[in-house]
Amino acid sequence: MSQKPNWLRAHGTPWKSAAERAVYHNPWIRLTEHDAVAPTGRAALYGVVRFANHAIAILPVHDDGTIILVGQNRFPLGDYSWEIPEGGAPLSEAPLVGARRELREETGLEAAEWREVLRLQLSNSVTDEQAFGYLATGLSPASGGAAPDETEQLATVRVPFREALDAALAGHMRDVLTVVMLLRGYHMAREGALPDALARAMLR
Repeated sequence: MSQKPNWLRAHGTPWKSAAERAVYHNPWIRLTEHDAVAPTGRAALYGVVRFANHAIAILPVHDDGTIILVGQNRFPLGDYSWEIPEGGAPLSEAPLVGARRELREETGLEAAEWREVLRLQLSNSVTDEQAFGYLATGLSPASGGAAPDETEQLATVRVPFREALDAALAGHMRDVLTVVMLLRGYHMAREGALPDALARAMLR
């Protein structure tokens, strides 16, 4: 990872929490409300959604430049979403362990090579959720096949990388982890960060 440029240094005064109240919790999230002091010194009421898991995103790329997408109905917006394989890893678990599990459970695949390519903060004004993005290559069927959660009804499709990227940029796939990981894969292929044969297969 390259050295952080000097202009990325922090400025100003951090937020402060004078008091914290738990408003709601379940096994996945906890909502806290804070009597806070803003960097300007002004008092503010702040709500934060705190997650019990890290978000995990996997871009599984076959040697021929095709990738695997997962389709499912999503509850919050009531829509159908095509995405790269995603899931959660408990905060006490290494994110890579969670990534291996999610790829196997959602697609029935395992990968010989794993590479962490992104770390992200998701909606950092109201949540503390952090995401880890992995490029998975050397794909092969996992013993036992896919094993989705009991609430998941998943479909999978294998498509050319560029076709998926174009669909995301056209707004047909709106999941942010899917969009950003496709863009990251494109950048890596263009900038020589992937083996030549794989990069050519992804970009054609």
